[in-house]
Amino acid sequence: MGHRLTQYAHGGGCACKIPPGELEEVVRGLRTGPASGDLLVGLDDGDDAAVVRIDGDRAVIATTDFFTPVVDDPYDWGRIAAANALSDVYAMGGRPLVALNLLCWPRETLPFELAGEVLRGGLDVCVSAGCHLAGGHSVDDPEPKYGLAVTGLADPNHLLRNDAGRAGLPLSITKPLGLGVLNSRHKATGQRFPEAVDVMTHLNATASAAALAAGITCATDVTGFGLLGHLHKLARASGVTAVVDSASVPFLDGAVEALRDGFVPGGTRRNLDWVRPHADLDAVDEDMALLLADAQTSGGLLLAGEISGAPVIGELVPAVDDRTIIVR
Repeated sequence: MGHRLTQYAHGGGCACKIPPGELEEVVRGLRTGPASGDLLVGLDDGDDAAVVRIDGDRAVIATTDFFTPVVDDPYDWGRIAAANALSDVYAMGGRPLVALNLLCWPRETLPFELAGEVLRGGLDVCVSAGCHLAGGHSVDDPEPKYGLAVTGLADPNHLLRNDAGRAGLPLSITKPLGLGVLNSRHKATGQRFPEAVDVMTHLNATASAAALAAGITCATDVTGFGLLGHLHKLARASGVTAVVDSASVPFLDGAVEALRDGFVPGGTRRNLDWVRPHADLDAVDEDMALLLADAQTSGGLLLAGEISGAPVIGELVPAVDDRTIIVR
């Protein structure tokens, strides 16, 4: 079947992220520069992107995201990586304006025409998002990696951010979970999961617009740190506890079976290890806990509020001791 891109990387997609606990230790104490009221979102709460106010009704959103191959097809990988990078802008309530390619390629190992297919996939997604794709940067690298640096625009008075949650709000999610375990199975066996590809390439643009229209102010996207990891960050930043109804969480077909058969990314296990000290998981078994912590690639939005078509999976309640998450 030609070159299987996932075999040229030690991991795949957002499961390759540096473990969240290690990352927080590294960035702890870093400052974003001189204090300024124009920097609306920076390093403080680990939000999805940086936001800087330009004037009264305009703010710039800046973000970047890239990763190793999550699927073998180069065009699909390009589409997934681009959709994932654009998602950070949507997760802040913005619209992407311009993006730059970030490409790392083992030019002596993989044919460069495959890199062209990756770039074509990224371009097609940017076109569908109404976002300019204007050049970028490439390096010769032993491992293939691809993504985007994205600049977007937003109304500074109507942002989605992870520190705006409050007790009494419902929690909803816009895409099913299970992408990590299915991608792990794909990497190990070559089995394709078209539904997973469809989910990963689906833009979060409509969900973001619907959230803003509904008056929602608190959101994040669910990517490499899994539902539990991103929810932990949201609840911690907002000073609340999140209660999750595990029976209401949607999963992709085949995800439970992939987990049962042992196809669990290392990133998923690291996510659960990081969240466990802050969570009450007594009501669910280890398999469900792993699925809730599964490292997603280009996942959906997690909203403190309700929009049409997004299942409600729990609620925010006043802080309960030092727990950020209670799973039932």
